[in-house]
Amino acid sequence: MKKKEDIEFENAVKTMMLHVNEDPTREGLLETPGRVRKAYEFIYGGYKENPKEILEKALFTSSNDEMVLLKDIEFYSTCEHHLLPIIGRVHVAYIPDGKVVGLSKIPRVVNVFARRMQIQEQLTEQIADAIMEAIAPKGVAVVIQARHMCMEMRGVEKINSTTTSSALRGLFKKDEKTRSEFFSLINSPTGTRY
Repeated sequence: MKKKEDIEFENAVKTMMLHVNEDPTREGLLETPGRVRKAYEFIYGGYKENPKEILEKALFTSSNDEMVLLKDIEFYSTCEHHLLPIIGRVHVAYIPDGKVVGLSKIPRVVNVFARRMQIQEQLTEQIADAIMEAIAPKGVAVVIQARHMCMEMRGVEKINSTTTSSALRGLFKKDEKTRSEFFSLINSPTGTRY
């Protein structure tokens, strides 16, 4: 038995189909409202997760005080203005201050915020702030490079244009040498894949 809110969602999808002159009773579309509902539950699953909890479950004492960089974290999100995809890569670095975090937790935090209706600028800030708050490092840097389908599929229709946003905290904002090292590392060729 479907829940009331699931039925309401699926009826809304049928209404959208009718609005664009499509027939929701056509064979290929009969199951589409249910599939869209399930897809949305997954795509917007970030609303149900707490990034602080994810990071705090994997904190480890460490004497390392050098930059830790995760480069080319692929992500997708949804533009909150048109509900169209944002597709890109995130680069995240932090400088530990007595604690490091399990490496897999940073991409998970990226997903938590990306799997919400977003604007890229806010997504960048949210990732940086969550890491600063949970890990309390000496600094955090986040750069996002992304393509926005709201620009490519409609509006100005500029294919392959990329938007870059950054959020710098602590040493990455205050210290020119640290900031330069970060940008040099994210702009260097990836090299050998393992």
